[in-house]
Order: sequence, then structure tokens, then C-alpha cells
Amino acid sequence: MPPPKNPAEFSTTAVRTQGTPTQAAHPVPALTLIGHAQPQRIGERLLLEGLLSAERSVSLSRNAPDFSRPGGVLSLPLGDPFLSRTPVRFEPGVRGGVRLLVPEDGTPVLVGGEPVKGGREFPAEALAAGVPLVLAGRVALLLHRASSRAPAPNSAGSASSGDLAALGMVGDSEGIQRVREDVLRVADLQVPVLVRGETGTGKELVARALHAQGPRRTGPFVSVNLGALSKDLIAAELFGALRGAFTGATRDREGFFRAAHGGTLFLDEVAEAPPEVQAALLRVLETSEVYPVGGHAPVRVDVRLVTATDADLEARIRDGRFKAPLLHRLAGFEIAVPPLRERREDIASLFLHFARQELESTGEAGRLTSEDARAEPWLPAALAVRLVRSAWPGNVRQLRNVARQLVIGSRGLPGLRVDARLEQTLDADALPIPGQPLALEAPSPADGAPDGARVPVRRKPADVSEQEVLEALRACAWDLKATADWLGIPRSSVYVLIDKSSLLRTARDLSPEEITRCFHECEGDLDRMVQKLEVSRRALQRRVRELGLEGT
Repeated sequence: MPPPKNPAEFSTTAVRTQGTPTQAAHPVPALTLIGHAQPQRIGERLLLEGLLSAERSVSLSRNAPDFSRPGGVLSLPLGDPFLSRTPVRFEPGVRGGVRLLVPEDGTPVLVGGEPVKGGREFPAEALAAGVPLVLAGRVALLLHRASSRAPAPNSAGSASSGDLAALGMVGDSEGIQRVREDVLRVADLQVPVLVRGETGTGKELVARALHAQGPRRTGPFVSVNLGALSKDLIAAELFGALRGAFTGATRDREGFFRAAHGGTLFLDEVAEAPPEVQAALLRVLETSEVYPVGGHAPVRVDVRLVTATDADLEARIRDGRFKAPLLHRLAGFEIAVPPLRERREDIASLFLHFARQELESTGEAGRLTSEDARAEPWLPAALAVRLVRSAWPGNVRQLRNVARQLVIGSRGLPGLRVDARLEQTLDADALPIPGQPLALEAPSPADGAPDGARVPVRRKPADVSEQEVLEALRACAWDLKATADWLGIPRSSVYVLIDKSSLLRTARDLSPEEITRCFHECEGDLDRMVQKLEVSRRALQRRVRELGLEGT
């Protein structure tokens, strides 16, 4: 652990520029399988990119479209024979939300145990939290927002994503992808790493991944929980002690730093270090030397230090309980591990990961592989929904314990069974049932119209409110023809209503400065500009051309 040559070596910003550049991405509505008769398919995903394109809708039935694992090659439709061939449909909703439309003769859909009649509107905040859907009582899906980019490729000499998963980094959420990328960026460097996250999120697994991916992988990995050490002996435990240094020291003690020589030392709950130990840690980071308790000669150590905390270190610094210089040294690079409630699309995959471990110990691992799409799901759809709606205050650690309890409590049974006490635990502080029922009837095919096309009901423009025009424009991505069809009025009337509205503006109302600024913020993506500025796409494109921004 040589001292840095210059302070920039410990700059988080400086280190983040190394490794594979992160691809630009934008959030896309997505469906992730959280329950299926074939458990091995749980975790597969469908990006609803059609909602952001000219198509403006995605139809979902048992035969199409295909789901696949993020970054995977194999893709398959839901394939459950109990689902209808008549599709349910997803359309753009109000203000970045999603509208679900369910035909009367289609697959029954439940949201939070409530049947969807006609349709349901899910606002953007519901998608951010995740909306569990149950189809025909068998297939469970989570409607959420996901990154449109593929998982970042591994750098040379790095482990594959499968190896990382073996270290416990299971899931494909944006948050866990960032953790993987951060591990790959910094693993081969000598920089100290601070891992932040709530209790039970898996901070030690991140530390082990850093060790396994780095050049010290053949050296020791020593894990220490500072919160569990005696305050009187913590210095001796960390830095070693000479015989007779204190009462009970009947022999020389090596200490954790020297035990980790040539490898990685992981200090969990670093916020619990007392002031004198904080000063000693700072000295070790600056000099790569430790002073054993009772000794006067320094001992050189070669250790990669990784620390972790669930505490607010900045607040402790303000309270005088933690040294600011030590935080600056420990946080040469920071990795934030997201809580489980912020990565709900990973919950079912994580549950299966832990369930597999328990089933292997009971000799029943075969339950998690099935080719029979007609079989009763081993993980019932209602239970899958309970899992993703739970608050999980104990995070991944709590999920692992629940998986163990369910597997052991259901031994010999064809599927998992939940007792009343566990139901109560899972339902405590669960997500509320999201979305609002739609007043509109679900669309049905019309004679001569494409399958699933909306059949407009003709209306008088005077009967259309300003708010209704605004919501229709947002739902149709500011396509004026589609908005006219949506509202059931002539296209010319849409122009008139926009001109009269106090809530709306047109592309000609935008200043050149506002358009130019938005063009650069959205990196020239016209669809994103339309969503941000809320004006007609065609008119905005014309203004962009007039300002000479295209091609810049």
C-alpha cells in the first residue's frame, strides 16, 4: 500500500475515467419475468421500446413478442398455453407513464390482486417503483424502467459476468450493473475503496469481487467487522501487539493488517472505529506502516484496503465523531450498493439464486428447471408479486432468510407455500397498488383496421378540454395526427385547440436559445427534445433545421 504520488490519485473522478466508457443510455419501460411455470426463465426481459418510437404501442400475448436475458442471445415468447392469443397492449401514458389496455376476451390481468377492467394508467413514479402484473393467475411480470444499453463488456483479464454472479452479484438492474462496472474499473488499481450501502445489501460481496478481479487475487482476503471488536482490543486486533503490551497479552499478536499482507483487508462498519484507531488508520494509509501495540518500530505492510459503512460519514464528521482526512483517504473510489427496494426487478432472480442453494442441500434442485409450460408454477405468481412488493428493510440478507424459510417449509410439496406469519412480514409496508383505472374502454379491432388499432369515437372539438388535449398529446408523443385520432376530432381542430390553450405552446413560441440548449442537452435526439419541450415533432424539426443545428 504505497503512498500516493499525488492527491489526484485518490480522486473518484480521476479513477472513474478509466476502464470501458459507459454507453449513453435512456430509460425505457420494460417487462421482467418474475414468475413462470418454467422457473429458469425468471429474469428474462422485454424492453418496450415501441412506446418511445413511432409505433407508440406494444402488444403482448402468449406468442409474441420474445423475452430474453439482458445481453443474452436466446429469446422466447411467454409461451404459457393458459394465456390468450388476444394481446393486452401497452401504450404511452400521461407524463412519461404507461397505459395498460386489456380486452374483454383477452388474458385476465391482476394488479396488486385487483382485476384490470378495460385498462389502467400507471404514472412515471409507479414505473420507477415497479408495477407487478399477474397474467391468467400464472405468469408474473414487473413493469418498470430499465436502461436501454447492453451490459458493459468486461475489460481484458476480468472475470465474466457469470463469475461475478458467482460472487453474489446477481441481477440486471441499472444499479447492479453500475456496481459491476465500478468493480471492473478499479479492481486492478491500488486505490482504497469505500463501499457504501444499507445493512444487508451485500457490501462484503463487492469487496470480495474487488479482490477476485485484482492482481492480489492469489493473496489473502481478510474480512473484519469493526463493530464486533472490543473497543479495548481493537488496536491490537488490527495492528498487532507485542507480548506483555497489556494485561492478557501472553504472546505476540500478528494483527489483521499483517495477516492480509500481499492481499486485501476488508474493514466493515468503519464508522465504528474509535478516534485513536482512526488516527492510526490514516497513518497506515499515508505510510504503509503499522505500529504494533507496545512496539516502537514500524512494520511495513502491503495491503489493499477496502472499507464499508451504512452510516452517514459526513454527518459524523460534522458531529466530530469521524475524521474528515480519513474519509478522504478511504474514499479513493466509492462504490454505492443500491438497496433492494431500488432494484425490484432483481428480486425474483435473487430469490431463485438463494432458493437454488437451499434446494441443492435438500437434493431438490431439479425443481428450478422445467420444460412443461402447462405445469403449476413452483413459485406461485401471487408469491412472486408479494416478494417484489415487500419493503425489504433487511435487504438481500433478509431475502436470503425468507428463501430459506420458504424452501424448508415447503419440502415435499409441489410448490412453495407461505404461512400466515410470513405473509404478514412480507406485506408489512408493501408498495401500494399502483395506477388508476382508465375511463376509456379497451380498444378492439375494427372492420378493415389493423389488429388492435384504436377505434376513435367522433366528438365535437368544443367538448374536448384543455387538460384532455394536453394528456392526449403526451400520450401520442406530440404527433398531431395521432392526437386527433385519439381525441376523435379532425386534425385541424387540434391546431385550433392548441392555439387557444393556456397550457400549451407551439414550436414557433420557443426561443432560439431554448431550442439550442435543449438540442445539446438531448445530444440531438429529436424524440427526447419533443418530450422535454412538449411541442409537435414536425414543427420542432423544422425549427432545428432553420437554426442550422442538424449535423452539429
